[in-house]
Amino acid sequence: MATNATLCFVVRKGEVLLLLKSVGRFGGGLWNGLGGKLGDDETPLECVKREVLEESDLEIDNPKRHGTLEFRFGDDAERDWVVRVFSATDFRGEPRSSDEGALRWFALRDIPYDQMWEDDRHWLPLLLRGASFRGYFRFDSKGKKIVSYDLVEGPEDLLLEP
Repeated sequence: MATNATLCFVVRKGEVLLLLKSVGRFGGGLWNGLGGKLGDDETPLECVKREVLEESDLEIDNPKRHGTLEFRFGDDAERDWVVRVFSATDFRGEPRSSDEGALRWFALRDIPYDQMWEDDRHWLPLLLRGASFRGYFRFDSKGKKIVSYDLVEGPEDLLLEP
């Protein structure tokens, strides 16, 4: 059974807020957006708002849903993670790091793709230009290298649940 999660990229005037995930956590040592696992009976919208608040102390309003990413690790035929991806430009507060990791604003031209999950370089540019997408990524069993992927940019109907 897949783990359901959300991921959000907070954007302001040519910058994106990234989290350097704490070592020992899933994705530790990599820069990423803010997010986490859906709670019981929680919608993706509720989850993304809660996770951004917990990880950054920012309250987001009207996050935009861009699409869904599915991840598999190793040879397992089952989906390992299903992640609903959002962006937010409307927020309140000042970002504060948490136990999840350290926060930093990056200029859009300086996003550290070489220190992020390998798939991010394929779909994050789509999100940053406001596009909708659906992606399927299969990583090696250690989660270090993409073995295969399929990424489709398109209209809103791509956001329909699989």
